[in-house]
Amino acid sequence: RGLTRFVGRQSEMAQLTKALEHAKAGQGQIVGTMSEPGLGKSRLFYEFVGADNHTPLQIQGCLVLEAYSVSHGKATAYLPVIELLKSYFDIQAQDDERKRRERVIGKVGANNYSPLLDRSLEDTLPYLFALLGIEEQPSPLQQIDPQIRRRRTFEALKKLFLRESLNQPLILIFEDLHWIDGETQGFLDVLSESVASAKVLLLTNYRPEYRHEWGQKTYYTQLRLAPLGKAEAEEFLDILLGTTVGAYNYTPLHALKRLILDKTQGTPFFMEEIVQDLFEQGVLRQDSSVGWVVTHPTTALQLPTSVQGVLAARIDRLVPDEKALLQQLAVIGREFPLSLLRQVITQPEDELYRLLASLQRKEFLYEQPAFPEVEYIFKHALTQDVAYGTVLQEHRKALHGRTTQAIEQLYHDRLEEHYDELAHHYQRSGNTEKAIEYLHKAGQQAGQRSAYAEAISHLTTALELLKTLPDTPECVQQELALQVTLGSTLISVKGFTAPEVEQTYARAYDLCQQGGSPQLLLEVLSGLASFYLVRGEVYKARELTEQQLQLAQRVENPILLIDVLVGSGQSLVYLGELTAARERLEQAWGLYTAQEHNRNDIQGSADPGVWLLARIALTLWLLGYPDQAQQRLQECLALAERLSRPSRVAFAVSVAGFFHSVHGEWQQAREQAEVVIRLSTEQGFPYWLAYGTALQGRTLAEQGQMEEGIAEMQQGLASFQAAGAELARLDHLPWLAAAYAKGGRVEEGLAVLAEALTVVGNTGARSGEAELYRIKGELLITQESQKSKVKGQKSKIETDPRSLPPDPQSEAEACFLKAIEIAQKQQAKSLELRAAMSLARLWQSQGKTAEARQMLTEIYSWFTEGFETKDLQEAQALIEELTCAWETRPG
Repeated sequence: RGLTRFVGRQSEMAQLTKALEHAKAGQGQIVGTMSEPGLGKSRLFYEFVGADNHTPLQIQGCLVLEAYSVSHGKATAYLPVIELLKSYFDIQAQDDERKRRERVIGKVGANNYSPLLDRSLEDTLPYLFALLGIEEQPSPLQQIDPQIRRRRTFEALKKLFLRESLNQPLILIFEDLHWIDGETQGFLDVLSESVASAKVLLLTNYRPEYRHEWGQKTYYTQLRLAPLGKAEAEEFLDILLGTTVGAYNYTPLHALKRLILDKTQGTPFFMEEIVQDLFEQGVLRQDSSVGWVVTHPTTALQLPTSVQGVLAARIDRLVPDEKALLQQLAVIGREFPLSLLRQVITQPEDELYRLLASLQRKEFLYEQPAFPEVEYIFKHALTQDVAYGTVLQEHRKALHGRTTQAIEQLYHDRLEEHYDELAHHYQRSGNTEKAIEYLHKAGQQAGQRSAYAEAISHLTTALELLKTLPDTPECVQQELALQVTLGSTLISVKGFTAPEVEQTYARAYDLCQQGGSPQLLLEVLSGLASFYLVRGEVYKARELTEQQLQLAQRVENPILLIDVLVGSGQSLVYLGELTAARERLEQAWGLYTAQEHNRNDIQGSADPGVWLLARIALTLWLLGYPDQAQQRLQECLALAERLSRPSRVAFAVSVAGFFHSVHGEWQQAREQAEVVIRLSTEQGFPYWLAYGTALQGRTLAEQGQMEEGIAEMQQGLASFQAAGAELARLDHLPWLAAAYAKGGRVEEGLAVLAEALTVVGNTGARSGEAELYRIKGELLITQESQKSKVKGQKSKIETDPRSLPPDPQSEAEACFLKAIEIAQKQQAKSLELRAAMSLARLWQSQGKTAEARQMLTEIYSWFTEGFETKDLQEAQALIEELTCAWETRPG
C-alpha cells in the first residue's frame, strides 16, 4: 500500500495486545481509539491485525471482521453491519439472491451438507436475510411489532457473533463511528453488554465529537491518540527524508525538518503530505549519492498551515487528466470497485490504468486486493474531502449525475442495495425528481428493517425536496405516496395517537382530493380512522370508515373490503350500534372464508382473521348470544395459534381473558392475563402489556388481593392514558370501579364512574355505558348500606350530606332503569340482563317481589342459549327465589 513505516504508538499497541489476551481468555474487551483526523486511528488497527499481509503471532487463530462508516452514511441503516455480514458469509458483489441465501444457510448450518456452526442459529436466519436483502414469502417478520423486530435483529446479530467466538477468538473492527447510523449504534450498544464473558475484542475508532455509553464498563479501554512526541516525530521524518548527521547539524535538510515539525506539530498524515508536496514542487529531490537534497532556501518557504491546505495545493498541481479522475473518484466515494470506475470513466482502459497508477504513486489512492476484482480507496478521508471540495459546483453536479447512471447500469439487478447511495448522488446532482424517488425507496427499505429514525429522515428529506419543485399533478402524487409511507412509519414509532400522525394523514387526505388512486385513499382513510378511533373520537372514525366502505365497494377488491368492514364494524360496536356492527363483521367473515385461495394475499396485508373473529365474539356476547360468542372465540384462538404471530396471539388471549372475567371464571382469567403479560414483555407489546396488567389486577381484586389488584389496574390505566388510548381506558375503568365497590371504597368508585361517563360523553363510545350506570347503582346501594351500619360515630357521609343523594335507593333505581333503557336501545341483551338482575334485587329488598319477578323473567325468557354461563344461572336462581317468595307471601 506504500505506507510509511509505522512509528511510535508502542503504548497503544501494548494495550491492544493486552486487551486481546484478555479476550482470548474469555474476558471480552472493548477498545475505543479517539483522535482528530490524521493522527493514525486506522493505521493503528491496521498494524495491530497485520500489516503488509503479515499476520502477527497474537492475531493468528483469530477471525478478524472489519467495517467502516461513510460521511453520508448516517441515514443508511445498518450500513457497516451489512458490510460485516457480507465479509463473514463471504458474499461477493456478483452473487445473486440464491447464491447469497446458500452462503448464509451454509454458514449457520441449516442443512446437513455444510460445516455446521450451530443449529440453534437457524432462528437468526429471517433477520440475517432481511439485512442482506434476501426475500422470504411470506416473511415471518412482517407482523412482528416494529420495536421488537429491531431488538430481535440486534439479538440475532449478537447471537451469531458470540456463537462464532466459541470456535475462535473474534476481533470486530468498526471504524469512523462519528459517521455511524442509528441502527448500527443500537447493535453496538447491545453487543457491548455481552462481550465481557466472550472471546471477543471489539475495536472502534472515532473523532472527539462522537459519544457513546460504554465509558463506565470495566472491560472498556479508551486510547486517546495524541500527536507524535518530539522524538517519534523526528524518527518519522527521518524515515521520510533520511537522517541528518549530528543533533546540531544545521544543513538545509535539517532546517527543513525543523520547519516541518513546527508546522505539523507531530501529526503523521500532515507530515507525509507536506513532504509529498515539497517533492512535487521540486523543493525536495533525491540524489543517488547524498539522498534528499533541499533545492530552495528554507527561509523562503511558506508551508500551508493545515493538512487540508497541503492537499489542496497538491491536487491543484496534478495534470488535468489526473485531477479530473481524482475529482470524479472523490464524488463516487471513499472506496470503489474497478468495475464501477470503468462504468463511470470514459477514458480507454489503458489510459485509466495509467492514471490510477499515477495517483497511487503520488499517494492519493491505495489499491486494495479483493475478489473477484480490485478495489481502490482514498489514502485518507481528508484526501477525499479536499478533492471533493476542489470540484466546481456545476461540474460536481455533472459528476454525481454520471455516477448515478453508472450505478444504475452496473447494479441494475440489485438496485435495492444502493438506494441510499443513489439518493445521495441524485440529490447532489440536482436531479430532484430522482432523488425523491430513491429517498422514498430508501425510506421504505429502512422501515422494513425497523430502522425508523432513518426511514423518517429519508421521507422528510424527500418531502422537503418536493417543495422546491413546481406544483404539478405528478408532484401531488409523489407527495401523497410519501405522506402515506411516513404516516405508517410514524405510527410504528410514536403510536396511533401522536399529533404527527394526524398531521401527516390529514395532509395526505387533502392531497387525495386533488387526485389519487383508490388504494392510496383507502390507506389514508384507514390511518385517519385508526387515529381518531384510538384517541376516542368515535364519530369522526365512523364517518371515515363509511367513506372507506363506499370506496372499497366501488373498487371491488374483496381483500381490501375485508379490512374496511372490520374497521367499520369496530366503530359501530363502540357507538353501541350492535346489530349493524354484527352485519358488517359477519359480511367481512364471509369474504374472508371465501378467499382461501388468496390467503397469502390476505396475510400479506396483515391477516385480519384474528381481529375479525374476536370482534364478532364480543359483539355476539353483547347481543346476548354467549354460546355463539364462545365458539367464535375458540376459532379466534385457534387461528392466532396457527398464524404464530405474537401480536395476534396476545390479542386473542386478552379477549379470552375478558370472556373468562365476564363469566366469573377468575382463576382462568388470571392465567390468561399472565400469558398476555409474559408474551407482551418478551415481544415488546406495550398496549397488550397494559391490558394484561389491568386484567390481572381485576382478577386479584376479585380473589381477595384488593390493594394489589387495584394498584395493577391503575398501572394499566396509566399506560393507556400515557399512550392517548382513551377507548382502552374506557374499557377498563368499569373494572376499577367494580373493584372499589367490592372493597367498599364507594367514593373512589363513584369518582371513577364519573370520569368514565365523562369520557363516554366526549367520545360517543357508548357500548359499555349501560354497565357504567349499573355499577353506579350498585355503589349507591353499598354507600347507603355503609351509612346504616354507622352507629354513634360521625362518618364522612353524615358530616357532608352533599356526598349522598337524598334518597340513595331512588337514585340507584334510576341508574338501573337508565342502564336497562340504554341496553334495550342498543339491543345489548347481556348488559340488559345484568342491569335487570341488579334492579330485581333492589325491588326484592323493597318488597316489590312480583314486579321484580316479572321484569327479570321477561328478559331471561328472551335468551335461547348460554344457560351454563354465570349471568344466566344467577338470573335463573334469582327468578326461582323471587317466585318462591311471591308464592309464600302472606295472604
